[in-house]
Order: sequence, then C-alpha cells, then structure tokens
Amino acid sequence: MKARKNLALVAHDNRKKDIAEWVEWNYRILAKHNIICTGTTGKMIERVLLEKHEAEESDAILHPVQKLKSGPLGGDQQLGAMIAEGKIDVLIFFWDPMEPQPHDVDVKALSRIAVVYNIPVANNRSSADFIISSPLFNEEYQPKLKDYTGYMNRATER
Repeated sequence: MKARKNLALVAHDNRKKDIAEWVEWNYRILAKHNIICTGTTGKMIERVLLEKHEAEESDAILHPVQKLKSGPLGGDQQLGAMIAEGKIDVLIFFWDPMEPQPHDVDVKALSRIAVVYNIPVANNRSSADFIISSPLFNEEYQPKLKDYTGYMNRATER
C-alpha cells in the first residue's frame, strides 16, 4: 500500500446518512486519498466532498470519486474484484445489521475477499475512525498475506 490509499466506501440505504456525515467530518483526511464507491453511495459522497471543498474554499486538488455499479447490480462484486487485484487498500462498509438485503450473498463475498487479502475493514463509524486515525493510514504499508495454496490443493484433491 502506498501512503495515498485507495479507499472503498459503501453504505446500505439506511446507513447512507451516517457515511455522508462521516465523510463530511473527515473531509480533510479523505481528500488526500483516492475514493472508490458503489453507485448511489458514490454520487452522494462526491456531492458531500464537493460541497465541503467549496465551503472551505480550498485550493487543494480534489480527486474525482470513482463510481462503480450499484451494490445490487454488481458493485459489490466489482469491489471484490478490485480487492483481489490489489486496487483497494481499505474497505469502509457501513452495512445495516437490521435490514436483510437482496444481495446478502454479495455482501458476504465482499467481506470474505477483504479478509482473504488482509485489508482493513470498518463496518461502523467507530472502526472507520480508528482506521483513518492510525499512524499507518498515511504511510506506506505492506500487509502480510496468508498463503492459501494449501487450501486450494486440498479442494482440488477431493
């Protein structure tokens, strides 16, 4: 991971307000990094960042938000592929624990691939705050990856 991180921001419908408030509160930190979002969340985050950027009359370069498809339309799977390709460094995913999602299997797959590739994951504001306030957040970092080839060899032997 380079010092400038590739952050994936995702939020279920009932958590979009929470992530928007979190992004606004942490604007100065987040503006230094690349942000990748699923569809609707991305549009909202981009609007929040632009409004905050204009309100502060900042002359800093604000990087565009990369917007993928909506989660239920494949955005979660796109993020999973990006994690597997080493294109995502941190996953901030405000999911709604009280509302079943029609794409729960995709959400579970995204969480699983984040663990396989050992990237930091935050599922709520507190854990997101801890991640972005860590000294490691603004430094280069090389996560240790577990070698899963033994698992793969056993699966093919069956």
